[in-house]
Amino acid sequence: MSHAAVPLVGAVILGRSRLSLPVIATGLLFAMLPDADVVGFRLGIEYADSWGHRGATHSLLFAAVAALFATALLRPERFGLAAAFLFVSMASHGLLDMLTNGGPGVALFWPFDSMRHFAPYTPIAVSPIGISDFISSRGIKVLYSEAIWIWIPLTLVAAGFGIKKRTSKWFRQNGTAR
Repeated sequence: MSHAAVPLVGAVILGRSRLSLPVIATGLLFAMLPDADVVGFRLGIEYADSWGHRGATHSLLFAAVAALFATALLRPERFGLAAAFLFVSMASHGLLDMLTNGGPGVALFWPFDSMRHFAPYTPIAVSPIGISDFISSRGIKVLYSEAIWIWIPLTLVAAGFGIKKRTSKWFRQNGTAR
């Protein structure tokens, strides 16, 4: 669920005047959608296959195509901003997974490069696959890791933008340019 933090913060920063509720909702869905590839396990798709877990659905190309397709369907007033928001929402999934300390890595550049990649620094504890494995001491460690490395930093970013917005508004209202 921590993948939703990126579009949540993006929506807070950009605001409802720039993003419609359908675009925000799609961004939240897109942030988690790449992990739908786990159904491949039941279909006999191996973890390391191109369409296996953390494969094609975690790539930048997949995020770009999905964002353009969804934006065309949603037809928002600000097409470019909505497309960028949806792209970042989905692309952030693979980028965050690259920061985890487990699995075979992420096929970020698929189909141009089928190699799996990790970031040089992997501080986030990898989440177990399956809800029953998540409700355990390991699951608690994952939640703690995600709070430290995802939720707290993004909350601080959102708060920083909120403070900047409020102070700028105050200076404009009080006749002081800033």
